Amino acid sequence: MKIAVVIPKYGLVGGSEGFAFEVTERLAARGELEVHVFSNRWRSRSAQIMFHKVPLLPVPRFLRPIIFAHIANKMIGKGNYDIIHSHERIFKMDFFSMHNIPHTTWIEEVREKPLSLFDRATAWVERKAMTGSNIPFVLPVSTLVKDELQRAYDLPESQIQVIHPGASVERFDALNREASRASIRQRHSLLHNDIVVLLVGMNFEIKGLDLLLRGVAAAVAKGQRNSRLKVLAVGKGEKRRYLTMAHDLGIGDRVTLTGPTSEIEGYYLASDIFALPSRFDTFGMTVLEAMAANLPVVITQRVGARDIVESGVSGFILSRSPSHEELAETLGILAEKELRLMMGERAHQVALQYPWERTVEQVEKLYYLLGRRTSE
Repeated sequence: MKIAVVIPKYGLVGGSEGFAFEVTERLAARGELEVHVFSNRWRSRSAQIMFHKVPLLPVPRFLRPIIFAHIANKMIGKGNYDIIHSHERIFKMDFFSMHNIPHTTWIEEVREKPLSLFDRATAWVERKAMTGSNIPFVLPVSTLVKDELQRAYDLPESQIQVIHPGASVERFDALNREASRASIRQRHSLLHNDIVVLLVGMNFEIKGLDLLLRGVAAAVAKGQRNSRLKVLAVGKGEKRRYLTMAHDLGIGDRVTLTGPTSEIEGYYLASDIFALPSRFDTFGMTVLEAMAANLPVVITQRVGARDIVESGVSGFILSRSPSHEELAETLGILAEKELRLMMGERAHQVALQYPWERTVEQVEKLYYLLGRRTSE
C-alpha cells in the first residue's frame, strides 16, 4: 500500500509535527507500507521514507494556505497513492489528523481576534475539505477537538475517530533519574527540597503562565506547607513580561524561565508537579510526557488531555476558566509529598497505556480498512 503523508514541517518543533513524525516513522519502520512525505521542511531518522518538497512560493502570506493545499494535492495527484493522510488542511485527503479546532472558532472564540485575510484563507481551505463531495475520515486528537469539529460541521459519527497522541516512556527510563534531577536543579539554583512546578510550552500566553504565577503567589501566601514552591517554565514567551509579573507578585526569586531546551526529559525529572492551566489546548502532548515522567498533572477543562487524566487520581482537572485561588488550593494539596508521589505513580501507569505503537496500530488499522473498502 502506497501512502502519502502531508505536513508542512515534518519532525520539527510542534505538537502536530511531533505526532506526524512519531506515527510516520514507526509506520515506515514496519516495512509493510510504502511511505511518502510531502513537506516544506523535514528532519527524519528513517531511510524507508521518501520525501517530496512542497515549494514555498514568494506569495503574500494570506495566500499560503491555499497555495500549499493546491500544490500538495497537485503533486500527490501525479502518483498512484492508495491513501492520502494529511496533518494539514488540504483540498483532497482520505484521512485528516485534526490537531486544531476549526480555524474560525480558534481565532474568534479562543484568540478573540477578528479574522485576517490569512485566517479567512485557512478557514476557506478547511471548509472546502469538510463540506465537499469527498469528506475525509477525520481523526481528532481529543474529544475536545471532536466536539468543536461537530459544532462547526455536520459530520456523521461514522466519519470520525478520536486518536490520542502517544508517549515515549523509554525516553525517561533510559536516564538516571536522580542524576538528571540533581543536574538540572543545580543548573537553576533549585534546592533538593524545593517543590518545583513545571510548565512546558511554546506560547506562554495560551498555556496560562500568568495564571500559574498568580496561583503560586497565592499558595505561598497561604502558609508554611507551600513555602518551597518554585516555578520552572520551559519554552517561549515574553520573558520580561512574566519576570516582571513574578516580581510584582512577590515571587521573583521563585520563578525561572529557561527558554527552549533539547534536554526536556531532564526538566521533567527535575520537577515535582506539572501544570498546564491552558486557555485552550487541543491535547497537550506535554501533559502525557509529564505523566510518563511520574508527575501528577494540573490542567483545565479546556485541555484535550482531560480525556486521559482522572481528577484526584493522576492529577487535577480545574474548571474551564479557573481562578488563581482554585489553582493555589490544588497546588497546596500537591505540596503534600506522599500524595504527590502516589498520584505521580498513577499518572505513570496511565502513560504506559498510551505508547506510540498504540497510536500507530489505530492509524494502520484504518488504512487497511479503507483499502479493503476501496478494493470492493
